[in-house]
Amino acid sequence: QVHLVDSGGGLVQAGGSLRLSCVVSGSILSINVMGWYRQAPGKQRELVASHSSDGRTNYADSVKGRFTISRDNAKNAVYLQMNSLKPEDTAVYYCNFGSILRPGYNYWGQGTQVTVSS
Repeated sequence: QVHLVDSGGGLVQAGGSLRLSCVVSGSILSINVMGWYRQAPGKQRELVASHSSDGRTNYADSVKGRFTISRDNAKNAVYLQMNSLKPEDTAVYYCNFGSILRPGYNYWGQGTQVTVSS
């Protein structure tokens, strides 16, 4: 079993910054992808950014140049630095951890609310 705890959300004015954190514990496979998704009211959950264990990163076009994903393998943690926040970034942000090594190996954090006021 794998357990994710994400944190760091809050209320911030447009143009401000927040840093999200997620710590993974449990049965961790070495080949994996750590990522952040978000879901705004009335919308589908969407990928924000991901970081694979081999160092590749991927960003949604809407956050490129503003958000940075990083990971600390020693701490089994992933971070999302969010700068130049916009009201449209308002959503619940979820940490995700998965691996292709085992079918169904895909886990979610409980979510953290990010609200950007205009």
